[in-house]
Amino acid sequence: MNIFNILFSSLIFSFILFHSNALNVTHDSRSIIIDGNHRIILSGSIHYPRSTAPMWPDLIRKAKEGGLDAVETYVFWNAHEPAHRQYDFSGNLDLIRFLKTIQDQGLYAILRIGPYTCAEWNYGGFPVWLHNIPGVSLRTKNDVFMNEMKNFTTLIVDMVKKEKLFASQGGNIILAQVENEYGNVMEPYGDDGKSYINWCAQMADSLDIGVPWIMCQQAAPPKPMLETCNGWYCDEYKPKDPNTPKMWTENWTGWFKSWGGADPLRTAEDLSYSVARFFQKGGTLQNYYMYHGGTNFGRTSGGPYITTTYDYNAPLDEYGNLNQPKWGHLKQLHDVLHSIEYTLTNGDVRNEKLSNLVMATIYQTKEKSSCFLSNTNTKTDANVNFGGINYFVPAWSISILLDCREEAYNTAKVSAQTSSMVKKLNKAEDEPRSLKWTWRPELIESTSIQGRGDVSVNKIVDQKDMANDASDYLWYMTSIDVAKDDPMLNGTVTLRVNDSGHVLHAFFNGEYIGSQWSKYGDSNVTYVFERNIKLSPGKNLISLLSVTLGFKNYGPMFDLVGAGITSPIELVLSKNVIKDLSSNKWTYKVGLNGISNKFFNTNCASKSSSKWVSDPIPVDRNFTWYKTTFKAPLGNKPVVADLLGLGKGMAWVNGHSLGRYWPSYIADKNLCKTETCDYRGRYSDSKCVSKCGEPTQRWYHVPRSFLKDGENTLVLFEEFGGNPSYVQFQTVEIGSICINTHEGKEVKLSCQDRPISKIKFASFGSPQGVCGSFDKSEYDSEVDVLSILEKECVGKESCSFKITEDKFGKPSCEIKKLAVEAVCKDFTF
Repeated sequence: MNIFNILFSSLIFSFILFHSNALNVTHDSRSIIIDGNHRIILSGSIHYPRSTAPMWPDLIRKAKEGGLDAVETYVFWNAHEPAHRQYDFSGNLDLIRFLKTIQDQGLYAILRIGPYTCAEWNYGGFPVWLHNIPGVSLRTKNDVFMNEMKNFTTLIVDMVKKEKLFASQGGNIILAQVENEYGNVMEPYGDDGKSYINWCAQMADSLDIGVPWIMCQQAAPPKPMLETCNGWYCDEYKPKDPNTPKMWTENWTGWFKSWGGADPLRTAEDLSYSVARFFQKGGTLQNYYMYHGGTNFGRTSGGPYITTTYDYNAPLDEYGNLNQPKWGHLKQLHDVLHSIEYTLTNGDVRNEKLSNLVMATIYQTKEKSSCFLSNTNTKTDANVNFGGINYFVPAWSISILLDCREEAYNTAKVSAQTSSMVKKLNKAEDEPRSLKWTWRPELIESTSIQGRGDVSVNKIVDQKDMANDASDYLWYMTSIDVAKDDPMLNGTVTLRVNDSGHVLHAFFNGEYIGSQWSKYGDSNVTYVFERNIKLSPGKNLISLLSVTLGFKNYGPMFDLVGAGITSPIELVLSKNVIKDLSSNKWTYKVGLNGISNKFFNTNCASKSSSKWVSDPIPVDRNFTWYKTTFKAPLGNKPVVADLLGLGKGMAWVNGHSLGRYWPSYIADKNLCKTETCDYRGRYSDSKCVSKCGEPTQRWYHVPRSFLKDGENTLVLFEEFGGNPSYVQFQTVEIGSICINTHEGKEVKLSCQDRPISKIKFASFGSPQGVCGSFDKSEYDSEVDVLSILEKECVGKESCSFKITEDKFGKPSCEIKKLAVEAVCKDFTF
């Protein structure tokens, strides 16, 4: 039976089970056992709130086509319970709909309830109201916290049980997770931490879900919890309990991005190497974190300083496109692994050293055998003889031999196409090239000039405590009465503010005096703001606007890390003349006028349209609202807003928040290295980064479901000052496609739903360069390869062929490769 038939039969079998009888999910040390079938599980993380409900079927279909068995997701407590005992499971928070969409595709689900998630999500998924309950201590032995955690966990379990979605009920959820990476931070919590994790296990087990519970990064967890590994590599990981299967809940497919950071890249070669190595060394379940990263809409990004994009360099990009060659190269690996599943889960295992750092691992049953050849050298390729056959195994790669003879796959030999994505201008009918804007100011006089707020206390209050996560913005205001004989009137006084917020805007007596923000790469976000001011006799008003960009989401006691302005706040005349204002009467106001009055809401905005001014449009003006209308780009390609020219702020389309924007924050030029990205050797988040010296994030996802026929409205709140005239709407689509791979491979070129319009380059032999800059070599075949492929491919959405000398001629070199670059047709609507 070929690989396709094996996979097709398995998926049909799964579909029947999900819609009929209960599944018995157990395990042994080598496999997940589902109704007596020993399985390896290939899974991928897709977080439902980071996309939209209309996107889910396509994302999950592409995961299935990519060879996954399961989809994993966290459950985000603060999204579902934004206020105490007030729940939201609507729209892209419809967890049950998401799980059923996975089920409808015939895939398993892994439900990581947590409810602590980390995930670069605001406050690690905890609602800030939880932090503000009297007597609470998070993630430790604390009755207040444990009661709330149990309430939410039970709520989720009961919802899932009601819909019969656990495998034990005939559903598709085969594993559930409680807590998350607690073992990484457990030590500082002492004995109370140990008591807490024991309680977590008992609480979870008492919910009787009928499938195994896991705890990731929790060595030797309390029974019956199963431990798992997270990281870029987990091949050396061994569970403390020899009866626990080797599971990898987070294989990081790339990395997240911070404001001021560069674009991450984890190569397809290295990612596939980590997966093949894991299964070579006895792996059972592997989950890609992320398979689709998505977007941090609204104020959901954490960190702090995590960008709105959560692309993660995942196999499916932020918009749901195939990230090629990563998606295709992994699909090929998944097909091969599924085809040898029986020997991996049932075979006897032995290792054979072939040469320095080159190892053969043989899985053998009575019926068949499967082998891995691994070369862990980071520089040296290997030519080895195994079983009487010679094999070429490149450095930092693994070959998989289906029958221990024929190489079916090598992690370093990429035959999947590379797709170059491009942004194209909005081609909506009658859409002008430049948008027409109206504007209105953010009214700050009541705070910056009059000092009016909601509550006053004689101390500096942490922003989490005061704002309760209702807004990024919190005003701190105080007045100082200066006597005529005060020595501070006789010189220049420095206002000194200690800040653990992320951005600070300062006003003195109604005048703006400056802003400051934390820099990328700081170990923490605290800084000191200093500006010279001139005091006047009588009343002087200090107004400080503190801005956060997501609360900390990871680390021991991360929930206690402060945010906002901290003590002391001082007026400094000299070393010996300092006035501490920390105990002054401070007045606080949460939020901004325009956000509180929902200027971004099209219905609300229409009632007060007279306050929007059309001419002239100010530029480089801080605290300004802009509004425009536009038509949705034609077609079905993903849409982005190009916000180049703006400073920092927030954006809404038809009332839907696109998230925070900050295109004026330029990625640190020093983060990128001059040498070419080399997949060989262990990956880290500083390896192979790109786009240094460019805006950290220029494009912002506008899901098609946010758009409507006819007129759409974009509203911007510009905090720093920028020029909206540069804003454009664009679509994201494939511009060109390439392959660059060895003889003997069956390859496919595809523009997906558009035809191939041109073969730009094609040569067989030893062509040089990379996609976009190929060159022929003197050793290439003399056959006109370009003409051959023009006949086979141009005008078609895809074309497939095998790379052979018979087809493309005989080159005068030993290693024979085919390089092709094709252009996808640009439709004009």
